Amino acid sequence: MEVSEEPAKKRILVIEDEPDIVRGIRDALTFEGFEVDARGTGAEGLTAAMDWAPDCVLLDLMLPDDNGYRVCETLRQRDETVPIIILTAKAQESDKIRGLDAGADDYVTKPFSVAELIARINAIFRRQARMSSHPDETFNIGSWQINARKHVMAKGRASKRLTFYELEVLKLLRERADETVSRDELLEKVWGMQASPTSRTVDNFIVKLRRKLEEDQKNPRHILTVYGLGYKLVP
Repeated sequence: MEVSEEPAKKRILVIEDEPDIVRGIRDALTFEGFEVDARGTGAEGLTAAMDWAPDCVLLDLMLPDDNGYRVCETLRQRDETVPIIILTAKAQESDKIRGLDAGADDYVTKPFSVAELIARINAIFRRQARMSSHPDETFNIGSWQINARKHVMAKGRASKRLTFYELEVLKLLRERADETVSRDELLEKVWGMQASPTSRTVDNFIVKLRRKLEEDQKNPRHILTVYGLGYKLVP
C-alpha cells in the first residue's frame, strides 16, 4: 500500500530584531504547522530570502542595520510574488502607505494580535491556492488589462505590478461590478479578518489602486467611493 507524502510545510521568514517578538511569532507559527526562520538584520534577512525561498516574509521596519523600506524594495525586486507583511510600530497612515509603495502586500501595527497575524497569513495562502486553480484569468478595467497569474496590469507598452492584496481587492470588486461592496466585506473576504472601527487597511489599498488605475485620482472613474457604505467598481 502506498503511503501518501505529507504536504510540504509553508515557510515563513521573520526579519525582526526584538527577541520577545520573534519568540512569540515563532512559537505561534510553529504550532500552526509552519516552518519558521528568523533573522535579526536586514542583510541576514535578504540572504535568507535568497537561500531559503520562503513562502511569506514578515518584515519589521525598524532594523538595526538598514531601513526596512529599502529591505522591502530589495525583496520585491528579487521576487515579484512572495507575500510581504510589514510589522510596524509606526502608526501614521503615511508610513503604512510608504511600506505598501515599497512593495509590501500588507501591514500589521505593533502591538498586534498573533491570531490576527496568523489569519492574514492563512488568508494569503488560501487565495494563492484559489488563484493557482485559475492561472490564466485576465480581465479589463477601462483600458487596462489585468493578468492575475502574473500580477500585472498592462496598457499598450505600459505595465504596472499588482501586489497580492491589490489584485484580490480588484477581483472582488470586479465580481460585484457596479455594486457597492462594504469595507467590512472586503476585510472579511480578502484579508480574512473582522472589521475594526479604526482599521484603514481597505482605504489604504484603494488609494494605491487608484494611483495605478485612474488618470485623475481625485475624480476617479473606475473605483468609486459610496460614502458611508464602501466602494464600487465601474469597469
